[in-house]
Amino acid sequence: MLLDSIRTQLDSLSKSERKVALAVLEHPTQTVNQNITALAKSAQVSEPTVVRFCRTLGYDGWHEFKLKLAQGLALALPGLNEQPTQDDLAADLVNKICSRSINTLLDLRNNLDPEAIQKALDILSKANKIEFYGQGTSGIVASDAQHKFFRSGVPTVAYADPHIHSIAAALLRTGDALVAISQRGNSPTLVRSVKLARRGGADVIVLAPSGTPLAELATVLIPIDLIFNIDPYTPISARLAYLVVIDVLAVGLALQRGPEFRKKMQNAQKALQEFDLQFDSFIG
Repeated sequence: MLLDSIRTQLDSLSKSERKVALAVLEHPTQTVNQNITALAKSAQVSEPTVVRFCRTLGYDGWHEFKLKLAQGLALALPGLNEQPTQDDLAADLVNKICSRSINTLLDLRNNLDPEAIQKALDILSKANKIEFYGQGTSGIVASDAQHKFFRSGVPTVAYADPHIHSIAAALLRTGDALVAISQRGNSPTLVRSVKLARRGGADVIVLAPSGTPLAELATVLIPIDLIFNIDPYTPISARLAYLVVIDVLAVGLALQRGPEFRKKMQNAQKALQEFDLQFDSFIG
């Protein structure tokens, strides 16, 4: 949701732009229903400052920002800001967790940059090898990516250990591709590995929040701006967003490589099914 993106970027805004951001976050519905003059007055800033705030977030101006905010509020399902509690019944948990995940994916769909996706696909389709780096929860996403991409016919590997991916990054060269995955974008060890990869000439696709140290090093940035707070269940829905982006890239790469490649993938799937049948027969 746009509000999540605003919260993520609060620290990078100027003092006056931050006033606008806080005014929007405090009264998002009111912001949609008022004009730029009213917002500037409530935030105690000038109208040009509101315009600068909108452009800092990547919009042409006030009207585009206001439209995106309205769309986000209209799409949001009940339960987005409701944290699971100890007294919740099973039905409450189903509603809250599913609503949060759905809202995250709707926000991703509305804000994912197709141009960035295409640039990433152009790099991946020409890569000599593809490596995925992530740590902690992002390491799980990296492993999932490796599982999906190894069938592309390009040598593919995933590393979650910072010592290992620093060594691997130092060996990358021009024509190689690294996909760096981070939900916060500020891991010093991951930033170091990305710098090593760039130094060797490799292209780096970054899946991380915009405005972070990792994002600044990207050949291509696919920004995933989600809110992080003390709620321990937030990473569940956040991880879904990253997994979906990986799916988009994997499917896009398969389509971009043409029908002959898809035939090879079908043969690989057929071989797996035959193996499963033989295994079932063996244990039966």
